[in-house]
Amino acid sequence: MRSVIRGIGSFLPKRVMTNAEMAKLVDTSDAWIQERTGIRERHIAAEGEFTSDLGYAAGLAALADAGMTADDIDLIVVATSTPDLTFPSTATIIQEKLGMRHGAAFDVQAVCSGFIYGLHVTNALLKSGGAKRALLIGAETFSRILDWTDRGTCVLFGDGAGAVVMEAVESEDAANGDASGILQTFIRSDGAHRDMLYVDGGPSRTQTVGHLRMLGNQVFKHAVTDIAQVIRDCAEQANVEIDAIDWFVPHQANQRILSAVAKRLKLRPEQVVSTVALHANTSAASVPLAMDVAVKDGRIKKGDLVMLEAFGGGFTWGAALLRY
Repeated sequence: MRSVIRGIGSFLPKRVMTNAEMAKLVDTSDAWIQERTGIRERHIAAEGEFTSDLGYAAGLAALADAGMTADDIDLIVVATSTPDLTFPSTATIIQEKLGMRHGAAFDVQAVCSGFIYGLHVTNALLKSGGAKRALLIGAETFSRILDWTDRGTCVLFGDGAGAVVMEAVESEDAANGDASGILQTFIRSDGAHRDMLYVDGGPSRTQTVGHLRMLGNQVFKHAVTDIAQVIRDCAEQANVEIDAIDWFVPHQANQRILSAVAKRLKLRPEQVVSTVALHANTSAASVPLAMDVAVKDGRIKKGDLVMLEAFGGGFTWGAALLRY
């Protein structure tokens, strides 16, 4: 058995906030933001537009790309750290929006690594026979948990969603390295560093939503080291050499992180898919958003080897190798 990606889609809110607009809110400038992050603009959800709305739209796009409807799906997994409500899960809200009355739906919370964690879990369920077809969504409205007076964090994030339709297939060439599908997933975490990137609120501790807090320099150092290593580990477990991989689709946190990881792994800049300039950091949505862009513009083609990776609060991090 192998999980194959049958369709991919994404969605961004209509409102675009430029760095010039940011400079009106906090002591910053377009040049300062671009120099340190590579970000030029980000999308912001409208009032009354929720994470489930973004995820639903991305899910519809992925289903259309796969030539399927909700009737063909028996599992929905949503990776998010900004759910509509404490409960029920955003996945069940999207399930209802799709008019789906069968199967199961649940959320995965691993912050910016959420989509990779979701891919790991969904892949395991499909391969074990727990589901036949799944809709995996990464969706966030991080603008709702930002401190808009903190220039060190508010300039970094945006809202958006990305989704893939995955199907379990059984074929004679399932063990063939050239067969399409998920080849390997690898996830890690280390709670000892949780205070470097966190939200200072929650139902149990403060009974509030809270705001995002980050020690940027420390997160940068850990991210570059851990991302490079997890890519090596994932490739090694799949028995694939780094130089055999066609495309790297990283979590879009910061262009400096993307460049530093690429340098460590001796990757060509053109191999690394970067959308951070236009989307900023959309947390769990960033990897599927970036991958959708690269698929739709023709860079990622059928048969290409693609490495996905992410790093987020917790700390959590992980990678996934697939043949598209």
